[in-house]
Amino acid sequence: MAVTEKAFNKTLLSVRIAKFRELGLLGFIMILAVLVQTRNASFLTAENINDLVINTAILSILAVGMMLVIVTRGIDLSIGATLALSGMLSAMTVGANPGLSPLWVILLGTLVGMVCGLVLGLLVAKAQILPIIASLGMMNVFRGLTFMVSGGKWVSAYQMPDSFKGIATGSILGINTLIFIAILIYLISFYFINHTRTGRQIYAVGSNPDSARISGINTSRILLLVYTIMGTLAGLAGVLWVSRFASAQNDTGMGYEMNVIAACVLGGVSIAGGSGKISGIILGSLLLGILNNALPLINVSPFWQQAIQGLIILIAVLTNVLVKRGVDRNNLLRRKI
Repeated sequence: MAVTEKAFNKTLLSVRIAKFRELGLLGFIMILAVLVQTRNASFLTAENINDLVINTAILSILAVGMMLVIVTRGIDLSIGATLALSGMLSAMTVGANPGLSPLWVILLGTLVGMVCGLVLGLLVAKAQILPIIASLGMMNVFRGLTFMVSGGKWVSAYQMPDSFKGIATGSILGINTLIFIAILIYLISFYFINHTRTGRQIYAVGSNPDSARISGINTSRILLLVYTIMGTLAGLAGVLWVSRFASAQNDTGMGYEMNVIAACVLGGVSIAGGSGKISGIILGSLLLGILNNALPLINVSPFWQQAIQGLIILIAVLTNVLVKRGVDRNNLLRRKI
């Protein structure tokens, strides 16, 4: 079957867009930063940039786990609730034991998140419940548990020792602790995804679950793994969140899962599964962080802030769809040539 020049050119354009997507996103971020700077000269100051990056660190940590979940064609709507439960238990523990080392508190919160992720992973991988249903149900369960353990109360700054609050304000090797942890997680994730067999299997499961199963990949194990990783990162983020804002409340992180999913979509992670890059979600998280930081600086009303963010996310989704269609068309044409 002959391949028309027009079809070939359209396919080639889509492939090029997919290849240089991150470069285009980076260019958009730079243009946006310049435009905001012209409206408010304090945007590109060292102090504001530092605050922006610190505030984006937690989002970017969660985006790593969500990327792995979405790559396997799943979704996790419970991470905000997991974050709240982990943060509350950590805050209550350190409040009752002021002399406890921050490292033990971080470990406790991380383990709480790991258990939450493991339970959700079992529901998805073993019970074969749809991810959106399972995570929606567990979101309410984790919120309920947070309310139960706290008795409906919240832990304030004066109940937390300085050593715990210092987690978010301290530094490692001259780098803010939150930023350092985010960088470390990204480096580990990059190696895991690109240089391990399990990392490649995650993408294989997302690309074609049936083919992956036939080729001998234990898809249940992969699904259990990615949801456990997501829960673990959400647990860690819960400790960092409470330390950063010096407050643990029952509604902490409510709706935050939407921001994390948005960061992944902006970074080019395909909702259809099988596609996503670490570099992309870094830029996606950064773009969302810039929007959250910049729009108030230029006096955009809260309503329009949400509208602008929604419009940008919609454009990103449409771009992902067009790119995926182009790549699929390219693969089809190659088989026909």
